[in-house]
Amino acid sequence: MLSLFLVALASATLLPGGSEVWLARQWCLGQPVGMLWLVATAGNSLGSMINVGLGRYARRFQHRRWFPASSQGLARAERWYRRFGEYSLLLAWAPVIGDPLTVLAGVFRLPWWRALLWVVVAKGGRYAMVLYLAHQWLAPLCA
Repeated sequence: MLSLFLVALASATLLPGGSEVWLARQWCLGQPVGMLWLVATAGNSLGSMINVGLGRYARRFQHRRWFPASSQGLARAERWYRRFGEYSLLLAWAPVIGDPLTVLAGVFRLPWWRALLWVVVAKGGRYAMVLYLAHQWLAPLCA
């Protein structure tokens, strides 16, 4: 279970990872479904909250030359975030866009508890779907 937690945590940061595959593997090995869901959701949510924290911290360097976003890019991101707001974190599970959304939540100072709420809903929903699909499709292969 610790390995699942660590893979899920790393997968939620800007590091690449394959937590869904690891989760399905653990399911095939007969681990309890509820515990798998809880561990994967907790690890992945913690990783996303690390991104939120990085976003909060990074904002103080926005006027430095090496900062990865220009003032115009940051203004454009802020307009987008103001339009869709914290509800955009329901897409925190999505590949490619999910991690930057959690960083933006930090950059634009979404309260921690609200960021955590939306992230847990998004990540928990994704892992519930992965476990459901594993049950539907992988059951014959795992026997």
